[in-house]
Amino acid sequence: MPEVEVNKGESVDRALKRLKNQLEAEGIMDEMRRLRAFETPFQRYRRKQRTAAKKSRMRFRANLQVFKRGNTTKEEEVPTEEPTAAAKETVESVAT
Repeated sequence: MPEVEVNKGESVDRALKRLKNQLEAEGIMDEMRRLRAFETPFQRYRRKQRTAAKKSRMRFRANLQVFKRGNTTKEEEVPTEEPTAAAKETVESVAT
C-alpha cells in the first residue's frame, strides 16, 4: 500500500492529493470501484474488451505520430536521386 509522508509546512490537502495520485497510478482506486458490486461474466468480458480497444487505439496513435514525423530507421531510408541531365540544363538556363 502506498505511503505518503507529510513534509514540514505542507498542507494535509496536498498530502492527500499526492496519496490519491499514487493510489490511482497503482490501479487501487479502479479495483475498489470495480469490487463495490458484483460483476457478471458478461460485464467482465465487456470491460476487458473496452480496455483492449483503448490500448489498441493508443498504440495506433503512437505509431501514427512516429510515421507523421518522418522518423525512419536507416534501413527504410531511400537514397536521394541525382538530378537528371535535363533537370541540370533547366537549372543552368534559369540561373543565367
